[in-house]
This record gives sequence, C-alpha cells and structure tokens, in this order.
Amino acid sequence: MKVGIIVPYSWSYWGGVLEHAQNQADALRQLGVETRTITGHDPPGKLTRILHPRSGRHDPPPPDVISVGRSVIVPANDSLPNIVLSPAVYSRMKRVLERERFDVLHVHEPMTPAIAVIALALARCTTVATFHASGDLRWMKFGMPLWGQLLDRLDARIAVSERARASASRWAPGHYEIVPNGILIPERAEVKEREAKILFIGRHDPRKGLLTLLRAWPEIHRRTGATLRVIGADPLSVRLLLARHRLHEEGLDVPGFLSEEELTAELASAKLLVAPSLGGESFGMVLTRAYACATPVVASDIPGYREVLDERAGVAVPPGDAEALEQAVIGLLEDESRRRRMGEAAREIARERYDWRDIAKRLLSIYELAIEGRFDTNTTAKS
Repeated sequence: MKVGIIVPYSWSYWGGVLEHAQNQADALRQLGVETRTITGHDPPGKLTRILHPRSGRHDPPPPDVISVGRSVIVPANDSLPNIVLSPAVYSRMKRVLERERFDVLHVHEPMTPAIAVIALALARCTTVATFHASGDLRWMKFGMPLWGQLLDRLDARIAVSERARASASRWAPGHYEIVPNGILIPERAEVKEREAKILFIGRHDPRKGLLTLLRAWPEIHRRTGATLRVIGADPLSVRLLLARHRLHEEGLDVPGFLSEEELTAELASAKLLVAPSLGGESFGMVLTRAYACATPVVASDIPGYREVLDERAGVAVPPGDAEALEQAVIGLLEDESRRRRMGEAAREIARERYDWRDIAKRLLSIYELAIEGRFDTNTTAKS
C-alpha cells in the first residue's frame, strides 16, 4: 500500500499537526506501508525572512517529504499557523498525484486551503481525512459554501478527540472515528535524577498561555531554584513579551526550536512540563509526549486537555490563573516522591493509550475498510 499524507502547513515551522504527520509516516513505514508527505516548505532567503519573522528549520526536507509551495502566516483559531496559499499549488499537486499514484490519500485538516482542498479536488483514489482543530472553527463559515462539497469525496473521517469530532460535525455531520494523536515511546525514561528544570513547549501564540507562566515564574524560581526552558517559541518574541510586561527573566532559558531527538532528551531530563494554555486545544499532544518520557505535567483545566489529563500523572489548574499555576508547580517540585510516582504513572498511560505502533495499526485498518467501501461516513456519530 502507498499512502500520501497531506499537511496544509509548512514543514519549516513545527506544529502539532506536522509532528503527528511525521510520526504517522514513520509508524506506517514500520508496518510496510510506503508513504510520502506532501506539504509546504520555506527555504532560507530574504523572502522567507520577510514572510516569517520567527525562526524555523529551512534545510531541505527529507526525501519522503514533497514540497508544493511557500507558506504565509494566517490567523486562525486564536493561533498563527503557516498555511500554503501559493497559486502554484494546483499544478504542483496535480503532477505529484499523477506521478506517485497513491492507493490512499490521508488529508489532515481537509478544509484548509490550499494544499488540503486542492488534494481533495484532484484525488482519484481512496481518501481519508483527520480533523484536528476544536472550537468555533469560524473559517468554516466561509470555507463550507466554497469547497465544503469536497467532503463528500471522503471515504473515511477521523477526529483526534471527541472535542475535535464535535467541532467538525457541527459543520459537517457524519460518522467520525476517534483516533488519538499517537506518541513515540522512548525505550528508557528514568523518573530519578532529573535536572531542576521545568519545560514549556509551544509557539508564542496567546492561547498557549506563556504569559501566565511567565507571571508565575519569579516566585517559582525563588522558592525552588528551578530553571524554566521555553522550547519552540521564538526567542526574540519571548524577550519582547518579558519587556512589555516588565517581567524578570532570571532562571529563564529560551533555546527556540529543537529537533525531535533534542526535545525528547529535554523531556526525559526535566522534572515537570507546564502547559498553561488558555483554550483552543483539541488534544493535549504536548501532555502525552511528556507522559511518554515519564514526566508529570501541570496543565490548564480546559476542554481540549481533559481527555488526556489524568490525575495520576498531572495537576489541573484554572486557565489564566498565575497564582494557582505557581502553587501547583511549587507543590510538585517540593514533593519529590509524589513527582516520581506521577512520572511512572504517566509513562504507563502513554504505553496503554497513545503508542504510535498501536495507532498506526488502527489507521491501516481504517484504510483497508475505506478501500473496500465499508466505512460509513453518513452515520451520525454518537455524542
């Protein structure tokens, strides 16, 4: 079987959907499935610096990743995704599909222009889509009248969580199979002898709640002596945020973007992950990644995290409440035996629920059902 994985964003700028697609491709290949990932790419140069103020990875993508255009920043769902809107996408996508001759086209966020929409329009094979986003999805108000009819071409629909399913089905009712974001499980992850550091992982989007953490940070650092590593956010943007709100940066380190291997190493050596998001999340992918590394979490009590956040492995706090966040983080850092118990529980949860090896088998089963025409997309899913 040959599967084309469609991602409407830029490979150059890391995000949850892109991470999902990359891990999906790797896991499917381990099952003997040939894959290609079709997405955007922003090579180094003046134009990329003008269009994208934040740093990214601009080296050439690996051979299994096919670029069909540059991206631009488009505000959506209280975030700033890098979406490919190049007019050249149509002709490039057409050539790719004609050359590769996929058995299955797996489209992520199928209503996102231009890559995902054009892929659905041109597809002449079995098509499967995964819906990631949650919330009002205001862009669907404009997208559905223009290209919503393309959803009728789907042979199977997947949502990464119940919240994502509910959000998508408001605009496009039907049956959605719930398949959570998978996670790679490191071979080893010790809960002992961790560094005195906590991690924040995410872009500097307002909904990620970094400002809440930075407001809580001075007291956390004073009480515990820990270091805060802000990973994935642009260092300049973080410094400007600190200056704008007159916040101290003592004990703060902002390395920016890290590779997959570096990020896993960071999680496996940290005492805690903090995820202070304010909303707009459909799945706590950053939480499951910490779980896999035996790292407990302190996370906002928001709908997008509730399906993942388990009291055995993490502490929930009200979103936007810097004082509650401060107390939760200090409480865990000062109770080492509790922190270790939660880390051990987190790793077991990751193994049981989110291992990509199991998720890939579920996807392969869905592909086979879709190819045989036995996946009913018209049946309304149970709430």
